[in-house]
Amino acid sequence: MSGAGTAPRQTDAEVLARFAGSKRRPPCSDTLGLELIGVDQAAGTVRVRMQAPPAWCNPTGALQGGFVVALLDEAMAVAGIVAGQMDFAVPTLELKTSFLRPCPPGSLEAEGRVVRWGRTVAFLEADLFDPQGRVVARASSTVVPTPLPGRAPRT
Repeated sequence: MSGAGTAPRQTDAEVLARFAGSKRRPPCSDTLGLELIGVDQAAGTVRVRMQAPPAWCNPTGALQGGFVVALLDEAMAVAGIVAGQMDFAVPTLELKTSFLRPCPPGSLEAEGRVVRWGRTVAFLEADLFDPQGRVVARASSTVVPTPLPGRAPRT
């Protein structure tokens, strides 16, 4: 799914390489240990891996909910950025998270997806998976596709 309703300018492999080689990653992506590991622009999905250290755990040994939300928010944002062909930021208007089971620390994966991309609003979702591949949390968000300064998005 492309952001402007046109064919993607880059292949999925090129998008993966561009993210891997980026020198302008946001510090929050580095804090979360974000690694983009899969892109399917036609389906509007991305797969990311993130590192959740034990320091983020509550007294029960599960990740504190705010960190779970941050991981899901990041997966949704990457899906939106890819859908916008890297010409848009996707500031969040609303975000809802459902916690389905305790989330352990460690290497976690999430799938972010674009549900609908419009000119003024987009709807995103993400699932967070534990190391055994079970869904531990699901989120949805409403975002505003916002052109990045100095970029001329295709319409």
